[in-house]
Amino acid sequence: MHKFIFTLLFLLISITITAQELPPISTYTAKDYKAENQNWAISQSENKFIYVANNKGLLEFNGAIWRLFPTPNETIMRSVKCFEDRVYTGFYMDFGYWEKNEFGSLKYTSIVSEGNVQMIEDEQIWEIFELDGWMIFKSLERIYLYNVETKKIKIINSDFRIHKLSKVDNVIYFQENNKGIYRIENGVPKLISNHKILKENIVVEFFKKNGKLLILTQKLGFFFLEGDSLVSWKAPTDNVLKNVTVYNAKLLKNNDFALGTISDGYIYLYSNGEVNYQITQSLGLSNNTILSVFEDVENNIWLGLDNGINCINNDSPFKFYTNKNDFIGSVYASIVHKDYLYLGTNQGLFYRKINSDEGFKLVDNTQGQTWSLTIIDDTLFCGHTSGTFLVNKNKSKLIFNKQGTWIIKKVKDNILIQGCYDGLYVLEKKNDIWVERNKIEGFSNSSKYFARYDTYKLLVNHEYKGVFKLTLDKEFTKVINVKKDNSVSKGLHSSLIEYQDEILYSSKTGVYLYDKKLELFKRDSIYSQLISEDNFVSGELAYDKSSNKLWSFSEENISYLAPGKLSDKPIIKSIPISASMPKATYGYENIIHLKNEKHLVGTYSGYVAVNLDKLKTPKDFNIFLNKVNNFILDQPKVSKKLAVSKTFSQEENNFEFFYSVPDYNKITSTKYQYQLLGQSAHWSVPSSSKSVLYENIPYGSYTFKVRAIVGDKLSSNVAVYQFKINRPWYISNTLIAFYILLFLLVFYLLHIASKRYYRKQREDLLEKARRDSELKELESSQEIIKLNNEKLRSDIASKNRELATSTMSIIKKNEFLSSIKTELIDGGVKSLTKVVKIIDKNLNNTDDWKMFQEAFNNADEKFLKKIKTKHPELTPNDLRLCAYLRLNLTSKEIAPLLNISPRSVEVKRYRLRKKMSLPHDANLTNYILEV
Repeated sequence: MHKFIFTLLFLLISITITAQELPPISTYTAKDYKAENQNWAISQSENKFIYVANNKGLLEFNGAIWRLFPTPNETIMRSVKCFEDRVYTGFYMDFGYWEKNEFGSLKYTSIVSEGNVQMIEDEQIWEIFELDGWMIFKSLERIYLYNVETKKIKIINSDFRIHKLSKVDNVIYFQENNKGIYRIENGVPKLISNHKILKENIVVEFFKKNGKLLILTQKLGFFFLEGDSLVSWKAPTDNVLKNVTVYNAKLLKNNDFALGTISDGYIYLYSNGEVNYQITQSLGLSNNTILSVFEDVENNIWLGLDNGINCINNDSPFKFYTNKNDFIGSVYASIVHKDYLYLGTNQGLFYRKINSDEGFKLVDNTQGQTWSLTIIDDTLFCGHTSGTFLVNKNKSKLIFNKQGTWIIKKVKDNILIQGCYDGLYVLEKKNDIWVERNKIEGFSNSSKYFARYDTYKLLVNHEYKGVFKLTLDKEFTKVINVKKDNSVSKGLHSSLIEYQDEILYSSKTGVYLYDKKLELFKRDSIYSQLISEDNFVSGELAYDKSSNKLWSFSEENISYLAPGKLSDKPIIKSIPISASMPKATYGYENIIHLKNEKHLVGTYSGYVAVNLDKLKTPKDFNIFLNKVNNFILDQPKVSKKLAVSKTFSQEENNFEFFYSVPDYNKITSTKYQYQLLGQSAHWSVPSSSKSVLYENIPYGSYTFKVRAIVGDKLSSNVAVYQFKINRPWYISNTLIAFYILLFLLVFYLLHIASKRYYRKQREDLLEKARRDSELKELESSQEIIKLNNEKLRSDIASKNRELATSTMSIIKKNEFLSSIKTELIDGGVKSLTKVVKIIDKNLNNTDDWKMFQEAFNNADEKFLKKIKTKHPELTPNDLRLCAYLRLNLTSKEIAPLLNISPRSVEVKRYRLRKKMSLPHDANLTNYILEV
């Protein structure tokens, strides 16, 4: 029941679907151009900028951004016409022209105010034309003629409403209601027809065809004016035009007609009056009411709509099949078979006659995901999520009722192998009927891609697992051997196809050819040109046998490889596309040849027809620098003059540049490169950004350069802006001179200070050297003194030892003599009297004292003088006792030296203390030692 409802739904929808292939359409909404919805007229300047009369004012489009210049009196702008370097506009109670100023903005001059024109109350200017140096402004009540050079103004009044004014072959025609058609001759209107139809019906436009004046009415279609007669043009669209209300029209450069209607969209007619296509809101227009139609220099058709602006690339090699009422879905496969075009989508399999304008219809019982379409022996096979179908026109037959068939290939007569979700299956033809024969056992991986490189050998690619080599038995019933191929790595969106006699594996890293002898893949440099690693989206390669082309797809190009016509080297060509072009589902890209050079590319929303014959070498184009903003950080931006090199202060070192190419082709992509000489000598990476901002630029001289890339071609020119940023005040010329003088002064002072410093340092060094020398001399003297002192000490010690020895000798001698004397006395007086006298003489010999005194003086020469000086009352005997006490001799040791008893020595010591006036508790020996 559900299947029946689904089929019925498709059949009902297909009745309303028209199979139109439409050119690309660019849509611009009020939000895009930041003005109001209605757009009444369109024109183009010499630099290819587009100007639109909008409810809110004059719109300028440079290919990158829209700019609004509000109507001076804040009314609806109704008309616009570009002539030379001016943009003429008309609106409520005024008309005039706009000119570019040095900042790149438009400035308005009112012809009404300048010429002191008195307009009729509530008058509006609806149309503007140029003829022989005169600008012609039409309102509903008057026609104004303005001489561009002399600024002279002429006025043509009318009794009734003027509906339409046109220029045909340099002749001005207009319609006055209730009167008919006029022609202006020498500034004066002349009636040329007052036919009833022309008096009672609104004329939309005048044309010249076959030497006759062709008139298009709002509801009755076309008429030829032949003398005084009005003859209906029996065009193929005659009935179509009587069912629509035409609001405006334009004769195109190729003599075709572009019609804008009220509520019925845009109609394109061939020159013979046959309808080429009709576009409505359901087919991509922003609105069904067309207020203005204009053809630009690139043959694009601009539509001013009741809600928005559209641009139709009429000459584009691309035509789109998209229908908002159609749910064909994403196209995964397409093929032409027996004069029928089949589209396999995620919604099912659809078909129509190849050259028919009918809508696509669903092939019976094929609802669901379609994966592949293959013709084998003139039979159409459909790989489907439900299995495998045989297709004949709108009928299908399910011959393989298992989930998921990817692709189907013939391996020998009456034997097919198909890749499925769970491996490989064999179909066999028995009694002219294809049936499932068996599953090939031993391999259960999903087999989306496979290729045969030997009778019983297959290559199977799995995006997540890699490439497998399978060896089958001779009956195709099982896999004898499975081996992983390691010459290529696995890759998402990789593919494996057979192209002529080659097997190709493609992935992000390039295209590899399979060497059947070595059984491995080798990267091919020529084929790899089909894969763009930077813009890679899929390695899917599509081979179209009828055109013998191998296709590849990337983010910005569709490329194809074709055999060389004069050599074996293949030719590779690329078709640039923009990101706005509908793309295929990644990994399922597909393309087929239709006729001549026309191809069909499946996309996620229908398909695109590509006519290679219409691919043209891109024309030369220019890039424009539209605006330069300069500003101080955190302050408002200020627009600067474009043609004048300017100097800025250090604070004004922030710049914003706006640039564009007036290229209105929806399919081609425009990218920009820029450089700022003085900061960088290298071009930037191509970018789609239409402006660049530089902040905190250092002082210096700079040249900003920008160029464009449309498709693969560079712009003919490089837009340039030169500017200079002054040095900060603290490094101005005056201050630099001051800094130099200050530096010289500081240098001089440093030089003087340095000289003083080094002179003082030298003097200090000399003084230090002198002091060091004196110190060394002193140290030497002290050393000598020390050595002399040590020598003296040694000598004193030696003399002391001598003195002590001498003293002890005397003492010993006297003791000896005393003992002899004693012995002799004890022996008898008589015999020894003479001996005693001799001994006494020796004991009292002063020579011993003299010798002692001399030795003592040598040892301590100052003592006797010091003691004599301190105590002058001392006698020689007292000095002798002091000398013995200085030697620290005891009374007992002194007694023999004085030849007295020890008692007598004590008496002498006492007397000596008194003479020296020593205190009672003072030690005499210590006192003498300290002197």
